[in-house]
Amino acid sequence: MRSQKVPETGVVPSGTAAVADERATLRVWVGFIAMSIGMFMAVLDIQIVASSLPELQAALLIPLDRLSWVQTAYLSAEIVAIPLTGWITRVLTLRAAFTLCVLGFTGASAMCAAADGFWALVPSRIVQGFFGGFLIPLVFSAVFLMFEGSARVRATMVAGIMAMLAPTLGPTVGGFITDRLSWHWLFLINVPAGIIVAGLAQWGVSVGRSDRHAHRIDLSAAPFLALFLAGLQVVLSEAPKEGWGSPSVLSLVAMGLASGLITLWRCVHHPVPLVDLSSFRQPNFAVACVFSFVLGAGLYGATFLLPLFLGIVRHHDPFEIGLIMIVTGATQLAIAPFATILEQRVDRRFLTACGYALLAIGLLGNGFATPADDFWELFCQQAARGAAFMFCLLPTTALALNDFPQDEVPNASGLFNLMRNLGGSIGLAVITTLIEERAPGHVAALVERLQAGDRATAQFVGLPLDRFTGQPLGPVDQETRDLVAPLVEQAGLTLAINEAWLLLGGAVLCSLLLVPLFRRFGRWR
Repeated sequence: MRSQKVPETGVVPSGTAAVADERATLRVWVGFIAMSIGMFMAVLDIQIVASSLPELQAALLIPLDRLSWVQTAYLSAEIVAIPLTGWITRVLTLRAAFTLCVLGFTGASAMCAAADGFWALVPSRIVQGFFGGFLIPLVFSAVFLMFEGSARVRATMVAGIMAMLAPTLGPTVGGFITDRLSWHWLFLINVPAGIIVAGLAQWGVSVGRSDRHAHRIDLSAAPFLALFLAGLQVVLSEAPKEGWGSPSVLSLVAMGLASGLITLWRCVHHPVPLVDLSSFRQPNFAVACVFSFVLGAGLYGATFLLPLFLGIVRHHDPFEIGLIMIVTGATQLAIAPFATILEQRVDRRFLTACGYALLAIGLLGNGFATPADDFWELFCQQAARGAAFMFCLLPTTALALNDFPQDEVPNASGLFNLMRNLGGSIGLAVITTLIEERAPGHVAALVERLQAGDRATAQFVGLPLDRFTGQPLGPVDQETRDLVAPLVEQAGLTLAINEAWLLLGGAVLCSLLLVPLFRRFGRWR
């Protein structure tokens, strides 16, 4: 049983802190939906910029070896901000924290649009990522601070749709902007929306008050936390290209480990830690964080692998890729109302098992693709993942955060969302390394089988079958080699991508073993 104590957080329990169904007024919902749109903007920004990096590179004359830092700068700052959600909420209250962060994100977006080169863009992306990083955990905190009962389930659905839909719509929106407008609008699109969202949130959100004990928080741990998480993100982003054994990567790993150990020591031993790790003592929270980690790997892995396949192997442009990937988003929207109803009536452990099993099927199904696969061959797998995401997010979010008093929700929400981002970052690093290591070997094996006259291999690569009779081909002229080489390379990349899909699907499948560890409680509270 949790002991009762005087809260020392920015959200102090009061009569207005939790809004029951009958008191969930239009004003409250307008404020919450505005917050969800702000979160959607931050998540969408990552994807639309990722899909438009070539246009940014050409417009700002960014060297190719530095181009990845446009994303790494944002992601590194974002991952530092997420676990600080509890701190900023204690200092400012939920409403003030969200308003400040969405305005900071909006201002930084304008700075990005005004950038005239690499060294102007990257600092702006750092500021943008830092403020954007707070928005997701603040919204999921609001779910548990502003609503109760079935209203809380509906609010979780709204937040879940926004969080899960943005990555799938990113390529479509990014492709449309770069095709029809200039690269500046990748960032300017956030400015009017951000100002409106800030105004509506300031008007509609009213929860808690600032904590007069906030000055006691261990802010001296902040630099070590930043070095640890930002260093980890940089390593995961750059190591697949630089090599895991390169001196720069090893130096970052050493610095990150040292900073992480110092951060852990201070968070455990300080009486008012910057990040309260005691949340992990809650069994449901700890298990749900593992599922959040796996969901991040599956979500961000899928939104990386599918555009990679469609762009390099199928030669689709960003807008066409987005149209193909919209299947996942459409399925999410279609399934969300049903997921909300079931979340109120069915054991959350069962829903979690169904959601992650369906996600595993959607990931594993892509692991048997051929270079000729396109929209219809990828349709069912995308639909399965789209349906799965809501069943993965809704029950695990409730299982993770329902046990906490309201004053502890922001800190727990930050940690829960941090695990999803870490899962995405680590998952992307693993599958990127796997593809770079395995693709050349697959190409060499394909060439060997083609020279042996293997008919099945020729069919997989997409070559005419008349010369492949199971007998060695003999000498091949240079013109034929030049013609066949791109097809073989694409086929080798397809096989490596297939292995990445299977790895992600296998990880999600293994996570199902943890479902029995969830502790049962009431359907919703």
